[in-house]
Amino acid sequence: MSWTPTWVACGYRRRMVSLRNSAVGRGIEKMAASPLFAKVGPTIVPKLDRVIHKATGGRVIMSAGMVPSLMLTVRGAKSGLPRRTPLATVPIADSWYIVGSNFGRETHPLWTVNLKANPDASISFKGATFEVMASLLSEEEKAAVWPQLVKLWPNYDVYVERSHRDLRVFRLDRR
Repeated sequence: MSWTPTWVACGYRRRMVSLRNSAVGRGIEKMAASPLFAKVGPTIVPKLDRVIHKATGGRVIMSAGMVPSLMLTVRGAKSGLPRRTPLATVPIADSWYIVGSNFGRETHPLWTVNLKANPDASISFKGATFEVMASLLSEEEKAAVWPQLVKLWPNYDVYVERSHRDLRVFRLDRR
């Protein structure tokens, strides 16, 4: 499978590469791979992302300074209530790929449980909202896109090693 992610074709990569190749970007990436960050990151980063996303009318997610990011809204598997989660993404045409890394923790993130139970969801991406249908990738599909995901965020490989689990990868397709 050969393709160029939308974030490369539209110039998003140029902005990302400049930050990721800077001392600050390398520091952030290294910090995000640490076991300490796996403990505190899940508490701090999503909350900050949600606040910034709301304050900017859905135009900005803090994490987008390092990786393309979206805000996923999915119904809770048990409660049925809408749950919002900021996530890194690889956008390709009218689809987005997201990884259930949970910062390298041993358990799958709750949003993946919710998405498996309720694949109809919505996303906010660069200020626009889209209705999407989620599909959990098969092992073959995941193997085909994994190099692009790791190219975007090399820590995914670190998270697999540290968590000792198979990270769930979803494709979100516009409805």
